[in-house]
Amino acid sequence: MNAFHDDWAGASEMSAEMPAWIRDVCARDTTDLHEERLAAVLGYLRSVGARSVLDLGCGEGSLLLRLAQESQINRIVGVDISNSSLACAQRALDNLPSQPAPQIELRCVSFMEANAEFVDFDAAVLLETIEHVDPQHLGRVEEAVFRSYRPRHVMVTTPNQDYNVLHGMHPDAMRHPDHRFEWGRARFRRWALGVASRHGYCVRFDDIGPFDAELGASTQSAMFQKLSS
Repeated sequence: MNAFHDDWAGASEMSAEMPAWIRDVCARDTTDLHEERLAAVLGYLRSVGARSVLDLGCGEGSLLLRLAQESQINRIVGVDISNSSLACAQRALDNLPSQPAPQIELRCVSFMEANAEFVDFDAAVLLETIEHVDPQHLGRVEEAVFRSYRPRHVMVTTPNQDYNVLHGMHPDAMRHPDHRFEWGRARFRRWALGVASRHGYCVRFDDIGPFDAELGASTQSAMFQKLSS
């Protein structure tokens, strides 16, 4: 069952204006690197046995579509503040082949705020999301995700700024005009280790994409696991 909550203003009107078919760009980012990110996330969720998943900053639904086809997952909530992105995600989900599906909800709310409805999930994913948050608001994301929601597992992926030169970029340039920051590996690891220590999690790191011995990979990831109380 797929459902928008009432707090998603204007959803029905926006969906009615969209064409019956969904362009690929609405359903997924087709770059090889993004496919590798999606595969890494799905592999991680399978490895930890996640049955309920929060997709924080779900956008147009590239991860949601994959999650909807994972047989072990029975509940998915996609969260984003963009009405248009959620409309696209909903239309893509509606066009999945008819089959037994998990409960899927799309919510137009901020994941910088505490929300009792997001508590007690097996896993949360922030897939290429934190770099779209103003740095001064990262503390709010941390408090909401790791103190309020407290999922058993959290996976965060973000660009590795160290690798940008291998994309032919100026060292100070960013990959997307909406990125508020991009971190190299050392800065990302300091942040993630701090988050883990403040909230009772352990964390490990991995690389996604072609690997350079000096600069790492294009995407970096952190996988948090809640410690037993």
